[in-house]
Amino acid sequence: MTKATEQAVDSKKVRNRVRRIFGYENTILAIILIVITAVLAIFSKGRTVTRANIFNMLLNTSVRGIASIGQLFVILTAGIDLSVGGLAIFATCLGGLWTTTGGSPVSAWQPVNSLPFGLAVFLMMIIGIGFGAFNGVFVSRLRVPPLIITLALSQILAGLSYNATQGYTIFNLHPALNFFGMGRVGGMPVPVIVFVAVAVVAYFVLHYTTFGRSVYATGGNPVSSWLSGLNVPRILFSSYIICGFLAALSGFILLARMMAASMNAIKGLELDSIAAVVVGGVSLAGGRGTLVGVVLGTIILGAINNGMNVMAVNPAYQDIVKGVIIIVAVTIDMIRRR
Repeated sequence: MTKATEQAVDSKKVRNRVRRIFGYENTILAIILIVITAVLAIFSKGRTVTRANIFNMLLNTSVRGIASIGQLFVILTAGIDLSVGGLAIFATCLGGLWTTTGGSPVSAWQPVNSLPFGLAVFLMMIIGIGFGAFNGVFVSRLRVPPLIITLALSQILAGLSYNATQGYTIFNLHPALNFFGMGRVGGMPVPVIVFVAVAVVAYFVLHYTTFGRSVYATGGNPVSSWLSGLNVPRILFSSYIICGFLAALSGFILLARMMAASMNAIKGLELDSIAAVVVGGVSLAGGRGTLVGVVLGTIILGAINNGMNVMAVNPAYQDIVKGVIIIVAVTIDMIRRR
């Protein structure tokens, strides 16, 4: 083999290797994250890449990240859950009412004496599972379009949250919450640890269990999955339960972060979770996408939000940017599917 031929072979190997690397969507997302971080650092004169600000960004991202992982399970089945934000707020409000240590009862939802901390957290998770099951029954058994039932539930939960708190912000919460909101283990914030733990468990479930493979199969082709012997209604039902549970968990972390419960604690969590999933390369048609992509998508949106806050960008423009990101991501998904 001549030297020129060897060089041509080596060049071809390099091109193939580069093509394989950039063929992975997660690689592109990682590059986008690096570019966005660099651009924000330049425009903010380095304020976005300080250690304190990075930890603050990760803390704020953890709440949305946990909800986004739940949304991933639903979207992989070709569904959608618009009740994520309402459920997180409802769980936050009830958690605040059940763990407050001072003041007269705000409403009938609040016991005279605060509940034991562990019991209050357990009930918050049960609420998430219960409303997730509510969505699951309507979608999997009654065949109600997920967009309709989850949007209706979001309105119901908004009304219930107001009825529970009467519009007040609940303070004087159980001191144990502070650890889950502001505590650190080995220098890492606890909310970030919870987010990472949820992501690891979800990755294992999706990629190394029969249920996870069934979720992908159901979203890819529900009829074929049913003919193959998969219990499609049960898979759909379970996916909405997981989404409801993780929405309640994100509400718990939010409650611990704020050490207060309010109806206005977080805005647009459902849209943020959908945006993170779509930006992460998950197809809205179901059956395609990775959890790693969702984590990267969550961090990308978190970095953009954080950067705009650091640079004091008008909140109205921040909403415009979020909307544009969602439109671009959905358009890319539609073009790719065609």
